[in-house]
Amino acid sequence: MTFTQRLLEIQTKQNSLICIGLDVDKDKIPKHLLSASDPILEFNRRIIEATNDLVCAYKPNLAFYEAMGEVGMYALRETLKLIPKTIITIGDGKRGDIGNTAERYATSLYNDYGFDSVTVNPYMGYDSVEPFLRNKEKGVFLLALTSNPGSKDFQRLKVGTKPFYEKVVLSAKKWNTQNNIGLVVGATHPKELQHIRKIVPDMPILIPGIGKQGGDLKSSILYGCSKNGKLAVINVSRSIIYASPEKDFAEAARKAVLKMLEEIRS
Repeated sequence: MTFTQRLLEIQTKQNSLICIGLDVDKDKIPKHLLSASDPILEFNRRIIEATNDLVCAYKPNLAFYEAMGEVGMYALRETLKLIPKTIITIGDGKRGDIGNTAERYATSLYNDYGFDSVTVNPYMGYDSVEPFLRNKEKGVFLLALTSNPGSKDFQRLKVGTKPFYEKVVLSAKKWNTQNNIGLVVGATHPKELQHIRKIVPDMPILIPGIGKQGGDLKSSILYGCSKNGKLAVINVSRSIIYASPEKDFAEAARKAVLKMLEEIRS
């Protein structure tokens, strides 16, 4: 089974397009957790237990864990063990380097940590992406048009008659011989998301930027989904995991996911 086939199967079974970003900041978690032996791991455990029947994926942003050194990396490894095997994991590290270095990144993220998929920056070209593509069961989300304001600096520059991001999309489509490539397209670019979906009708699209960054959920669903209403992976982080700063944070996170699911299904 290819990565895309597995994602589609999970989204159908879970009846969900939601991916929770586990971008955990120790300064933002409920204060009562600070007395736990591992506050970050305990926070993640409670969030996962409260939401794993409602989502299709979890996406830890590696920077939040790397910034905490050994403690953070231990929390990341243990967090991954808590995520049910029936849910996709996305290692959000936006890796991108020359071929032999990319091979080491792929080995680390896939084999050592055990992520099902990763985010990769394709700026350095095919040889920097190819090591991540070798296993058809592992997914690669290539940055196409990101949600941050600075995306206009390079991603929209014209290359011939097409913007640079469209060149990335067309290359990804060409490289997708194993049906395991997806794209990252920000919810803050609904018009472009609609255009990209037309180019890649059956490719997963990871859509960040809902909520705090100002992306619109409705347009992300209308323009980001494939014809069967799947393959859009709607990432939400802060608005879910920090739905409450109190002891009811896990219950509040579940309520926030349920509310979003209701909006999506409507």
